[in-house]
Amino acid sequence: MSRAKHLLILLLVSVAAFIVHNRTILPDIMECRNLVTAREIVESGDWFVPTLNGELRLEKPPLPTWIAAGIEALSPDNLGLQRAAAGIAAMMLVFFFYLCGELLTRDRRLAFYSSLVLCTSYSLILMGRTATWDIYCHAFMMGAIWFLLRGLLRDGRNWGAFLAAGLFMGLSFLSKGPVAFFALLLPFLLAAGLFRIGSLRGRVGPLVAMTVLCLLVGGFWHAGLRLFFPEQLEAVIRKESGAWVSYNTRPWWYYWGFFWETGVWALTLLSALAVGYWRRKSAASRLEYLFPLAWMAIMLFLLSCVPEKKPRYLLPILIPAAYTVGYLFRCWERMREEGRFTPTDKRIFRLDTMLIAAVVTVIPAGLFFFLYRPGFISVAALIGLSFLLFAVAAWLWHAAVRCLPQHFLYGVVALFVVAETAVMPYVGLIANNRERQSIRGVREMPVLEGVPFRYDAADDAPRVEIVYEAGRKIRPVALTDSAAVAGALPFVLLLHDPADLQRLPATGAKVTFVGRFDDNQRQKSAKRYNERFIYNLYLLQKDE
Repeated sequence: MSRAKHLLILLLVSVAAFIVHNRTILPDIMECRNLVTAREIVESGDWFVPTLNGELRLEKPPLPTWIAAGIEALSPDNLGLQRAAAGIAAMMLVFFFYLCGELLTRDRRLAFYSSLVLCTSYSLILMGRTATWDIYCHAFMMGAIWFLLRGLLRDGRNWGAFLAAGLFMGLSFLSKGPVAFFALLLPFLLAAGLFRIGSLRGRVGPLVAMTVLCLLVGGFWHAGLRLFFPEQLEAVIRKESGAWVSYNTRPWWYYWGFFWETGVWALTLLSALAVGYWRRKSAASRLEYLFPLAWMAIMLFLLSCVPEKKPRYLLPILIPAAYTVGYLFRCWERMREEGRFTPTDKRIFRLDTMLIAAVVTVIPAGLFFFLYRPGFISVAALIGLSFLLFAVAAWLWHAAVRCLPQHFLYGVVALFVVAETAVMPYVGLIANNRERQSIRGVREMPVLEGVPFRYDAADDAPRVEIVYEAGRKIRPVALTDSAAVAGALPFVLLLHDPADLQRLPATGAKVTFVGRFDDNQRQKSAKRYNERFIYNLYLLQKDE
């Protein structure tokens, strides 16, 4: 199959994985921070110094927020389009991943298999459907790695490739600082040095130019902040660097379950880690197999050395992991074609395939209990979905019995396409709070148009999800200070407890109850249900 056909198939699978039905789940705290900042950029017209709920927002480099602000200016409050931009970044990562695999291994089929594994991996799908910063920095860095490889592996000085690598590195830094440099690029360079990939001979000039361009593109925003907001920038640097060693700290072995980030491919990845066994299966496995293993091991070691650990920090490990799983599929395929599929190979293959097939077989029962019985889905839709899932399950069982690697891979891809195009619309019905009375409703109240929102300065600031849903800044006011209250009139006051209204001083203000709003995204029975998302709103006006 040609490269063009491979890329077309990857495009279609990526659209299903990252774009289709991307509004199903409500935005999380990270998305809300990004989208509120983007909204305030558009409102203020200040693109260089972003704010979050009226406060300087210098913790994150601005490129993803600039992208979000551009979309906000074109199509206000369009969550689907915001997430589609992140999905396009995820597609870019997948395409550069394919091109890197093709360039490194000279095996287009291996690059294709690995790319299908990548775009059906849990963590990438999650980040590709989320309007935050992580996907952008790693997508740009994947592009930088491809251009860097082109510069190192092809004859000549390749100025264009190195300059493009520098540009993409700068864009990565402008997306999330040094994160992708430490988590993705540095492990790649160390592994490439270990396997002596490429040559630096005669390329010092292009490498210097690459570095200078990276610094210019990635550093101009920070340089501007250093010039105009030195104290605020220093405070942010101290805060962010301190968080790496004091916030959300975990033991060094916290990432031992890294393979779960691949989702459905977890067991297959574990199977592929039997280095001694699979190394003997192919004479051409040095770059196909051992290099991505080394890349993954170095990455895991470096990430484990950082005290602050979160599951989403493992996103870049999917890249070498997908190459490793892709190699396993290619190895199985070669062994079958050459008649070298041993009984042990078949047992490993069938274990991986049958486990997934068994799970797919029982999914229709889950649809019955969680969707049909509560009344979320019609009988016809249940029958149609069950038919599709049983067809995928039958395909996977056939692949397991006959030991057909391609069928196994394509069956899993088909499963994801069915899940993302046909099942995803119903996921929100289960995950989201069906009794939610969002503060978003105030946007439709003409009487509140243009009226500032306030909260009692003695209370904690509203969570950013509330700020996002309200569609405006929510600033503090000293509720016990009569002069401050009188000077702020009119405004809408947010209170958790209606009894707190008794603290309001005698200002002669007219108080009108607006409503009670609950922005909990989970059901009341869920552990994550939190009273901090519940507010009573009052309109305070001068009594004429």
